[in-house]
Amino acid sequence: MTTNISFLQLVLQAGTLVQIILGLLVFASILSWAVILQKRSLLDRTQKAAIQFENRFWSGGTLSDLYESLRRGREADEGLAQIFRAGYEEFIRQSGHANPDDALAAVQRQMRVAHARELERLEGGLSLLATVGSTSPYVGLFGTVWGIMTAFIAIGNVKQATLASVAPGIAEALIATAMGLFAAIPAVIAYNFFTARVERLENRFGTFAEELTGILDRGLRTSGTRAS
Repeated sequence: MTTNISFLQLVLQAGTLVQIILGLLVFASILSWAVILQKRSLLDRTQKAAIQFENRFWSGGTLSDLYESLRRGREADEGLAQIFRAGYEEFIRQSGHANPDDALAAVQRQMRVAHARELERLEGGLSLLATVGSTSPYVGLFGTVWGIMTAFIAIGNVKQATLASVAPGIAEALIATAMGLFAAIPAVIAYNFFTARVERLENRFGTFAEELTGILDRGLRTSGTRAS
């Protein structure tokens, strides 16, 4: 006699603790996919905005015109644009009435703060992916161990154990491991992928800040001259 047991039946027949673990893993998987979709959209938008801003920055126009376009909301105010705005606003405050070295240090400080804030914005959610990716297999394994232990206890209470009677209990226990891997694998892949993209954007931000520092330094050391 052949008995067909569906995946849903195995889940419904699993013990209470195993069902709770499966529910937690499903929730973790849904949460990680929400972060994956949101993070991909954010990084795509930030990278596109960075390319557009760099093209605008090196197009030959004045920095004052670029700043005005940012202040009036005609340019995206995030990523490179936010770093530029922080540095240029400090440059305006320091220009003409401060020691050039002290003024430049203040400009660099403001750009570092903006850089750190942008990096924090880009890294948001990555810790969740790392947590799901690293803990889900162990949570699933715990459910499997508990389910198998329960199945063996039940087998010990019967006089004769057959493969047909053992298989459902073992199968429903192994579902926890499968669900743990199902939650962990996408999270690990996405974490590594997004971390690499964030690092590339971080390097891009740092390079731009150095280039802007050189331009503003020349402006600060030229008495009565504005960066242009």
